[in-house]
Amino acid sequence: MTEPMGRFTAVDAIGRGLQEAPVLRQGIGVTWLLAGVGAGGRVVVPVMIQQAIDRGIVGQDEVRVDLVGWFGLIAVAALVVAGIAQRTAIVRLGARSERALYDLRSRLIGHIHRLSLADHNDERRGALVARVTSDIETLTQFFQWGGLAWLLNGTLMLIIAAVMLAYNWALALTVFVVALPLAFVLHAVQRHLSRAYDRARARNSEMLSAVSEIVTGAETIRAYDAGEYVRGETNTTVKRRADAQIRANIIGAFLFPSGEVFSVLTVSAVVVMGVWLGPASGLTAGAMVGFVFLTYRFLEPVAEFTEVLDQTQTAVAGLRRVLAVLDMPTGPPQPAETQSLPSGPLDIEVRRVTFSYRSRADRALTDTPVLRDVSFRIPAGQQVALVGATGSGKTTLGRLIARFADPTDGEIHLGGVPLRSVSNAELRGRLVVVAQEPFLFDDTIAANVVFSRPGARAADVARVVDDLDVRDWLDALPDGLATRVGERGDQLSAGERQLVALLRAGLADPDVLVLDEATSSVDALTEVRISRALTRLAEGRTSIAIAHRLSTAARADRVLVLEDGRLVEDGPHADLLMAGGTYSRLYAAWMAATSASGVSVSGA
Repeated sequence: MTEPMGRFTAVDAIGRGLQEAPVLRQGIGVTWLLAGVGAGGRVVVPVMIQQAIDRGIVGQDEVRVDLVGWFGLIAVAALVVAGIAQRTAIVRLGARSERALYDLRSRLIGHIHRLSLADHNDERRGALVARVTSDIETLTQFFQWGGLAWLLNGTLMLIIAAVMLAYNWALALTVFVVALPLAFVLHAVQRHLSRAYDRARARNSEMLSAVSEIVTGAETIRAYDAGEYVRGETNTTVKRRADAQIRANIIGAFLFPSGEVFSVLTVSAVVVMGVWLGPASGLTAGAMVGFVFLTYRFLEPVAEFTEVLDQTQTAVAGLRRVLAVLDMPTGPPQPAETQSLPSGPLDIEVRRVTFSYRSRADRALTDTPVLRDVSFRIPAGQQVALVGATGSGKTTLGRLIARFADPTDGEIHLGGVPLRSVSNAELRGRLVVVAQEPFLFDDTIAANVVFSRPGARAADVARVVDDLDVRDWLDALPDGLATRVGERGDQLSAGERQLVALLRAGLADPDVLVLDEATSSVDALTEVRISRALTRLAEGRTSIAIAHRLSTAARADRVLVLEDGRLVEDGPHADLLMAGGTYSRLYAAWMAATSASGVSVSGA
């Protein structure tokens, strides 16, 4: 199991980040060389000052203006070259950073798309959205300033340290010794700051999730007049996020003054040491002045690093969370060697299948299997209803047949081929799942139908409309197929969304259909349309209907009954009613419920 990224050090997280974004490593040597040239140009100025003082001032009243002028020109030329080199280094690093973040964001989106449905259920949608948006944004902000500072200022400090040692090793050691405690102070603060920003990022994800739920659940909130309650819960998450961020800012605010204090102490120590050494040590007045300038140059990045470290911790916290998602195992893996499915209708064979979900905390299998030793075979072209009480495992079994997950034990074969050996592309082209609550994009009905087969022509869509006999419904809409469905299809009723999903499945023209029936909350006319469309869609195809209304089971060729994860009955509707077993009890209870509510039982 992959170690959680939150337990990794900042260095470990940055190392992983560089592995995940190889474009950052491309040409880094040239970029570093350019940064070195830029840093070297800034060192030339103190050296020229030292030379101007020691060689340009000959006596108390004599100054060699020509020599001082040449030193000034050299300093200007060095600054120009340094500026060009530094700008080039910034452009190179900035361009590579943006490409790296683009690649990382794209990989993250693709990885989230490939996560198993169980992970999508466990990991709140707002938290996953935060990984792609706000956490990646912290990395963008870091590379716009913090990453450049580490490269440019780090290179500058190395060059200045070498020059100071060449000037006077005693003064150089004085700078290093006096400034050294600052490193320990920063390290101590960094540990607390890292934890504080990890907490702040976690609270930020909770806030985004809460706000997202307010928006997506607005109708439910208003229906129950729960606005005050939801606002209170959301305000709590907002306050927790604010408190966490304030605590991180308080710790971060300690960094800048600490850098200023050590800067003053270091320069003072250099002056005192220089006076104590005196001319006898060979330390000239120009060298002393130049060394003080070098000391300031050396300490400037240190002071800036105290601010950069604050931003770096934010970025590392975001990086940890991004990498934690990338470390989550994706859904069923692609087979190393694929087998092609036979042409034509496909049979389904489930062999001794057992399935357990994995816990979110440690990815270990839960103790109670959802399915236990389930076996059956569906001949090609047969229409089967899968029934059972809530929690019996029927939806999970449908997901396994669609290979949204793999069985813990046992095998599923499609057309005689092990499902694990079928490529995802071929499987999705031959098997289609119609969900109980289909997702519709904020576009037209036509666009949502064509989604299943990009490039399909208007004539293809019209043919499917006629095949499923829903022309009367479309003609009743204001704009027919051009009618916009709204966000998540909220401009359509639940039954109308289901009709769009059936049209989408019909255009895909699969050989196997897995239907999660959704007719329990629709009006009678829409139910008739859905039932009619389902019947036409299933003709000539192998179909499994996860039946919530047992009138669907009554129309099926065969009924599979699940109870506590086991297949307890298998046979035609009439035979199972006469057997007086689990199905008979379920059917009797359903008939009693529908009769009490006054709902018609069509097709029963």
